[in-house]
Amino acid sequence: MKRRILSALLVMVMVAMLAGGATASAADKPFELVIGGVTSMNAKDAVTKFIELVEEYSGGTIVCKDFPDNQLGNDEQRWEMTQTGECDISIGSTSSVASSYNDFFIFDTPYLFLSRDEAFDVGFGSEAGQAIIAGVEELGLKGLALWENGFRNVTTNNKEVNSLADLKGLKLRTMDNAIHLAAWKAMGANPTPMAFSEVFTALQQGTVDGQENPYGIIVGNKFEEVEKFAIETRHSFTPYYVVMNLDRWNDLTPEQQEAVTKAMAEATQFEKEQSAKYEQEDVGVIEAAGCKVIKLSDDALAEFKAAADSADCATMAMEKMAHPELGQGLLDALAAARG
Repeated sequence: MKRRILSALLVMVMVAMLAGGATASAADKPFELVIGGVTSMNAKDAVTKFIELVEEYSGGTIVCKDFPDNQLGNDEQRWEMTQTGECDISIGSTSSVASSYNDFFIFDTPYLFLSRDEAFDVGFGSEAGQAIIAGVEELGLKGLALWENGFRNVTTNNKEVNSLADLKGLKLRTMDNAIHLAAWKAMGANPTPMAFSEVFTALQQGTVDGQENPYGIIVGNKFEEVEKFAIETRHSFTPYYVVMNLDRWNDLTPEQQEAVTKAMAEATQFEKEQSAKYEQEDVGVIEAAGCKVIKLSDDALAEFKAAADSADCATMAMEKMAHPELGQGLLDALAAARG
């Protein structure tokens, strides 16, 4: 009898040891984050930097799998995948998902930001800017940062644009975004919404006269190979959102959350620096492809801005926002910084 009891106790001890070993093994396994990203080199470089830093700062307890170049789908698809947990962290254009998160609409206002420093220091860094990205928690997301997608510029395949008058009637591919459409109509163009995946072929075949995007997107998708002119209208500074699934964020330990926050802050500064660097390099790539880069005069830029302002896009954006006071707060912060 005693032997049977002893044997049973030994079996129980062994099961407990095995269970404990399994628990320890699971606890020792690094926390893996799947990241879905874009085609722009500045953003891809920043993701690589973040991955290196977060592994270092977390002591190796966080590792990442990177899927750049829209491998996990377009901006809207990655946004939704991050909400459902199929993707842990995603990067994409705020314009692409503004219909899902309305407070991003303010960033579609033409000539909202007049310089890179103003966008980061005043726009993204202001109390209103921080509240806008933090507000994604309402949708099951954790706002990690706003990055630079870059100033949007026009490219054309058949017309040199040196003034607002030259834009008249130009069939320009844009996103299906009411604010963008209103601005381009006010500037005299014929805006034509089209899926991004169709743009290269449409430019190549002359279905549209041109398109507008940041240089990083233009070069990343080789639009310079089928366009003749690149016009530096710098009409919109579009941010990238960087968001994380909120449940996955909450699964992190406080120390791991601190590591993610620290790594993201440094990656964000790095992304800004890379954006400035690549913007200059992209101009060289565009010119080398035989596409003429046109730098508009100050008077011409003032014409473009005045025409865009006439559409009152800021008011239109705030009418679409869930929290329009944040849009007004952003405008007030910019006005105060400009004196």
